[in-house]
Amino acid sequence: MMHRAYTERTQAVHTHRTHTATIGAGMLTLLVAIGLTATPAFSQTAETFSLPAGCEAWVTVQAKDCTVEHNFTCEGDPVGLKQRVTLDEEGMTYLGATDDESQWIRSFHPRSGHTEQLEDNPRDRASLTELIETGIDTYDFRTLSPELGATRFVGQDSLTGRVVTIDGVTLEETQFNITAYAEDGTELWSAEGNEYISRDWRMFQAGPGTVTTPRETYEEDDSPVEYIFPGEPGFLSVNPKHGCGLTLSSSPVTALKEYLNVDL
Repeated sequence: MMHRAYTERTQAVHTHRTHTATIGAGMLTLLVAIGLTATPAFSQTAETFSLPAGCEAWVTVQAKDCTVEHNFTCEGDPVGLKQRVTLDEEGMTYLGATDDESQWIRSFHPRSGHTEQLEDNPRDRASLTELIETGIDTYDFRTLSPELGATRFVGQDSLTGRVVTIDGVTLEETQFNITAYAEDGTELWSAEGNEYISRDWRMFQAGPGTVTTPRETYEEDDSPVEYIFPGEPGFLSVNPKHGCGLTLSSSPVTALKEYLNVDL
């Protein structure tokens, strides 16, 4: 599925330029509402990100784009559900979940305060199984947000046949394209490039791509650099390590600002 293409670009689109290091009562209420936690709030100390009771992280990923993510599961989660929290130098930027087909299910964007949920009956569900068995998978689905309304995502993933090893983890390269549309059919942005899948983890990892909005086109690379497992130095670190302090291109936020006529 394109969930990495979806989450990485969409979290950039909807992110305020404000600092959010912990989840307060209001944000926790939103998390409970979308089923991400019903336990004490996430917190972060000077160096370590703390998950709620009943949740357990299984891998931390340091990426090229000055982000660090923690993948975890919680007691009571449906079988195959995987949750992920992403942080940059200023704090948490994204919290979301995918299923065993690597299908995006729901997300929470702390800096804008909005939530999104996959519609009940997508026109064409994403399927990691189909991608692995046939080499290609198409998708056409909508996300529903109380704050932003519906957004439609159309695209496909295909296997390139290239196998790579990053920090000891074996991944298969994919090629993707995706287009996001507003409720009225207006194209918000599109992207194409490469990602990676792990058959063992049944999940996608980000890669290099090109993003096009109505006003600009730019390159980005969110590829993983390090995989850190429980007991290893840097596990659950809140500090991204790679690509920080660089001047980055603007994101699809421009398209969203124009569509919503707001100042994010």
